[in-house]
Amino acid sequence: MKLGIFRLMAPILIDLQRLKAFLHLHLYNSSLRLLISAKVVFFGTLILRIFGRHILKRILLIATLVFIGPQAFSQVVKYANAFLDIGVGARNLGMSGAVCASNEDVTAGYWNPAGLVNMQRDLQITFMHNEHFAGIVKYDYGAVAYKFNENSAGAFTFIRSGVDDIPNTLELVDANGNVDYDKVTGFNAADYAFQFSYSRTIPKVKGFSYGVNIKVLHRHIGQFGSGWGFGFDFGARYKFKTWTFAAMLRDATGTITNFSYNTDVFRLVFTATGNEIISSSTEIATPRLILATSKQFNLPKKFKILTEIDIITTFDGRRNVLIPAGPMSFDPSLGVEFEYNDLVFIRGGIGKFQYLKTPDDKKEVNLLPTIGIGFKYKGVSIDYTLANFASQMVGMSHVISARVDLFTKKKPAENAPTIQ
Repeated sequence: MKLGIFRLMAPILIDLQRLKAFLHLHLYNSSLRLLISAKVVFFGTLILRIFGRHILKRILLIATLVFIGPQAFSQVVKYANAFLDIGVGARNLGMSGAVCASNEDVTAGYWNPAGLVNMQRDLQITFMHNEHFAGIVKYDYGAVAYKFNENSAGAFTFIRSGVDDIPNTLELVDANGNVDYDKVTGFNAADYAFQFSYSRTIPKVKGFSYGVNIKVLHRHIGQFGSGWGFGFDFGARYKFKTWTFAAMLRDATGTITNFSYNTDVFRLVFTATGNEIISSSTEIATPRLILATSKQFNLPKKFKILTEIDIITTFDGRRNVLIPAGPMSFDPSLGVEFEYNDLVFIRGGIGKFQYLKTPDDKKEVNLLPTIGIGFKYKGVSIDYTLANFASQMVGMSHVISARVDLFTKKKPAENAPTIQ
């Protein structure tokens, strides 16, 4: 049996290795090679299971052209799609984002989709508004999650981060040097994320669940240009008594965003000022791995304490984080939540460790603390957090989010026996 499977798989593996070798020969960026290799293995295995070997070989030829065409000239950007790193939900931000393991509500669609299946209610709706840099950047988030049964759940997430009413001064000065303020117009620059999540348990493995995100990204910069991107996230979670362990792989196969620019709008100005004119570009966000552990302490008189530590591992080179280790960097965050009777919550956290130079040219560790409170009553939760998302010099941001829980009727698990 094993020999038969090997004979069937051998030609497929050879095709994959040939394509992989070809990519290694023609693409010199190691990060890009890693992303494309992961995509070849992932989608190749998926096509093999669905269609078989003969269809796979044909699709591999098309995939070669698709992958090499736009991506051979792509740029791996270290901080691509940075608006997705801010975080959502005042409750989660109050714990400095250390919630990958403990999150079990609608916001898990963002932090770790594996937690969606553990929602306390069948339907949850949430929204959040936040402003950064003295109100210049508007950040809006909304999500809805539904629990299909005891074994599966899904969610839809929407995120917008943008700057509105930016002055367009390209036509402020005419060819004769005259200034005309009436020609100053405004435009918006915004990033959008549309994310679909699915979570499921494995009944034979008690306490284990997994989830996947499919995300579509869009950037719109007034009349100057726009772009679209696509990516995947994968999450897993295991709960054992009062301990929870989790892993989240963001941008698992590399999130690629293609941009196109309306060069007719700024061609004259850019040519006169000696700026480079680019009609299109592609950015690739490399994967990042989040490992998390949480522990809940049940205290007397309906008090509880939840603690968690998350470690974000990036693979795009050295970053200014607590543990920069050559090709990889490790950025930890810690959070704690005090709860009374599932009614009142007090939260705190520390994260975003960085090394800053002092006036005497020494390095010191800088961190950004967060603090928050929350109230929950009859299915309605209101959370507030005071946080800093950039540096101590920028100032604090006030984050408020609300969540509504609906329906508590238990649904039978899939394939569960029914009583007539």
